[in-house]
Amino acid sequence: MNRRRSQVRLQNLEILIAEAGSGLNLARKAETSGSYLSQVRRQLPTAKGTPRNVGDELANKLEQAMGKPEGWMDEPHEDLLAEVMEKGDRKPNVEAALDLKGLYPLISWVQAGEWSEIAGAFDSADAEDWLPCPVRCGKGTFVLRVKGQSMEPRFHNGEYIFVDPDVAADNGKFVVVRLEDTQEATFKQLIVEGGRMYLRALNPDWPTRIMEVTENAFICGVVVFKGEII
Repeated sequence: MNRRRSQVRLQNLEILIAEAGSGLNLARKAETSGSYLSQVRRQLPTAKGTPRNVGDELANKLEQAMGKPEGWMDEPHEDLLAEVMEKGDRKPNVEAALDLKGLYPLISWVQAGEWSEIAGAFDSADAEDWLPCPVRCGKGTFVLRVKGQSMEPRFHNGEYIFVDPDVAADNGKFVVVRLEDTQEATFKQLIVEGGRMYLRALNPDWPTRIMEVTENAFICGVVVFKGEII
């Protein structure tokens, strides 16, 4: 995609976000991920290092969701863009449209690994969804979807875990940890013994059940609740 076309689509994305009321609202209308839409909006790099852009498939979804004619995303709409810019809020806050009190963001494992850095400036549209927790949680709590089988039989693939960064990571707690030189966080049981810390997988058939936590590892939070949406 050439640079000019990419910029036009990004500008039109801002128009559609304003029309929808928020990035999350637009993502829901287009049946796409709010987190991914936010990554595109901020042009976060892909695994290859190139910035994310509004591809043809996403452009088509956005046009259909907002009742725009085919090809609308590729045409400049300077008057509409000027109106958005004049409002002074180029990133409408989703809280203005949704009451998020008591709800916590469902985020990716990559976001979890950098949560301490991004939590303060977290855009509500960056969340894939917002979920309630039936137990008391700190305001910085986030939600992850369990991946894989390393924590079975207690935690199953696809279940949701609520992670609170303000809870002390004591021996035996289930924690989300970002390891050295890894982009994503991991989820294991914390074992403290002899002044050392280890991460343990609960699945007895898991290849590497125990690994030592190095000084470069960072504990992102402690699991305070798990649940499943049926």
